[in-house]
Parts: sequence; C-alpha cells; structure tokens
Amino acid sequence: MLESHPWTPSLRRDSSASSTSPCSCRCSPWPGRSRWRIWWAWMNFTWFATSFDTDDWLYRALTIVQMAGVLVLATGIEPAFTDADYTLPILGFVVMRLAMVAQWLRAARTDASIRRTAQVYAGGIAAVQVLWLLQLTLPEVPGLISLVLLIGVEVAIPVIAQRRGTTPWHPHHITERYGLFTLILLGESLLASSNAIIEAVHDAEALGRLISIGALTFVATAALWWIYFWPPHHRSITSFGGSLRYGYVHYFVFAAAGAFSAGIEVEIDVLTGHSELSNPAASFAVTVPVAIFLAGIWWIAIRDHADRLVNTVVPLAAVLVLCDPLIAVPVTLTAVVLVLVVVLLVLQPPVNTRAPSRSSRGSSIRGLRAPGTG
Repeated sequence: MLESHPWTPSLRRDSSASSTSPCSCRCSPWPGRSRWRIWWAWMNFTWFATSFDTDDWLYRALTIVQMAGVLVLATGIEPAFTDADYTLPILGFVVMRLAMVAQWLRAARTDASIRRTAQVYAGGIAAVQVLWLLQLTLPEVPGLISLVLLIGVEVAIPVIAQRRGTTPWHPHHITERYGLFTLILLGESLLASSNAIIEAVHDAEALGRLISIGALTFVATAALWWIYFWPPHHRSITSFGGSLRYGYVHYFVFAAAGAFSAGIEVEIDVLTGHSELSNPAASFAVTVPVAIFLAGIWWIAIRDHADRLVNTVVPLAAVLVLCDPLIAVPVTLTAVVLVLVVVLLVLQPPVNTRAPSRSSRGSSIRGLRAPGTG
C-alpha cells in the first residue's frame, strides 16, 4: 500500500533486488525521483495553462497525451522500486514533456509578445529530453550524477526563459491548483487514519492505541489543512521571484504531506507488531514530515502575511513537533501543537503587508486564440 501512491515514500523495498540486475545500472535507487517527475510535469503544465489554456481540440489532445505519459510513468513505479529499472518512468516523463514542447511551440506561433520566451522553453525542454533518454544507457554512478545535473537543468529552464520576457499568470488560479494538490495529499492521511480504525477492529490488544492514533491523525490532518489555507496564497506570487519560491518550495510541502500519511502507516505497523522499528523511529516518520510541512508553508505563504506573534509561533511549532517521540502515545504532542497553532491563527487574521505587484500583469488570463476565432 505504501508504494501504491507516487507521493508516498517507499519504506518497504524488496531486499532481494540485485544491484547486478540488467536494469540496476540505470541509477542507484532514489524513491523521490518519480515524485519529482510527477511534480515537475504537473507544475509546468499548471503554469502554462494559467496563461495559454484555449480549451480547443488541439489543446485537449495534447493534454490527453500528457495523461498517457502519466500512466506510463505510474506503470514503471513498481519496477523502479523493486528492480531499480527506471526505463518506464523516464519514458513516461519524456512523453509528458514533449507534449509540453508542442504547447510552447504553439504559444510561440500565436502570441508574438512572448514568442522568444516560448521558443526558449520549447528548445530547452526538448534538448533535456534527449539527455534523459541517453541517461538510460549510463552505469550506476555516472547515472546518479547525471540525474542531479538533469534535474538542475530542468528547473533552470523557466528561470532562463523568463529572462526573455515574463509570461502572464493568474494568481488565484495558480494557488487554487496548488491547494487542490495539497488536499489530495492530505486525503491520504485521512485514509491512514481510517486504516488505523480498521486495524483496531481486528486487533483487540492494540484497540485503544489504534483508535487513539486514528483520532489524533484526523485532528492533525484537519489542522494542517487549516494552517495551509490560512494565508492569502495569491499574494505570494505577485512577482517572478515570489512565484519561483512558491512553486519550487511546494515540492517539499507536497512531499511532506505525502510522507505524513506514510508515517502514520508506519506507526500502525509498529503498534500492531508488523514492524521492527522502534517507537521513536516510527514517531519521527510522522513528526519530520509535519515539521517540514509547517516550515515550508510558513516560508512561502505565511510569513509575509502574518504579525510577529504568528511568525514566531509557527516556526517554533515546527521544532516542537519533533519532540513527539518523547510522548508515550504517538502523534499526541503533534496534534496538540497543531491545534494550538490553529487557535492562534483564528485569533490572528492575516495581515495585508504587501500590495499586489504589476509584475503579474494583472489578474487576467491571456490565452492563445483558438484557430478561426479572429
């Protein structure tokens, strides 16, 4: 179950997978690479769509191609974890990115004001996809080095392209998409909470502890949701620099939200005797993701719109939850700290400390003209 979701960290790996298998030469195992590819393809599409979504037949067809790429990537997740075979994940990623190349070429042809920017996007993305395919032929160590380099090149493309001219974006649309992604990931934590209750029905000895962790997980998840949606996110992306910070740091927020649900599953395994992990180690599997989530959302969205008290308490809460392993009942301290943060946020509304910038060229969406519309 932990490996069924691409954003859920792999905590169980087949130890029988041999490093000498034909596929293991691609790169040494790193579970985060599949999540990174999904996040990166999703983020690029989201920012493109906010500016150039025409919703005509060609746009829809290219979007379906990207969906097919996601399916190919998802199909390759299991062999990537068990055999270190990353062929399908890379092929799926390349399919998604080549569809994005076609979208940018279409934007370049249709909108003269951002033509050079769109051409840099298209050329940069296409060139890197060739390198991704070549990476499949590399042995383990060079493959791992090239992985890091290629990720660096991928994330640098928007920075380079936007220097040719800034594309417009719709702050409310962008932040809504990020919020929906966060809700999906936090929903995994609710599933973990329900799994605890289900396990409790079949394990009388751990009944009280499992019901407790199920209830506490529900409270903690609700609190994380409240904290995430407290600040006015759309005010955090009124400049290109703010947009980069918001988009890139969200990778860690998303990863933390997914890891939180995995941590709860680990806690359940420990409580039911299906894991040999110690209680403190299992607790850290929950508290570290929560700490990263709090620190990440504070940095990208809360701190610019909060008073001194909130900006002191939220980072402090990220540190305090790491003390949860000292408590006998798992997730107790984490849930209490998060509830106290929510109470503070209810009493202290966001502060409007930053006026909207003109760098986003207003809040209107400038899209491509569909063929035949004038």
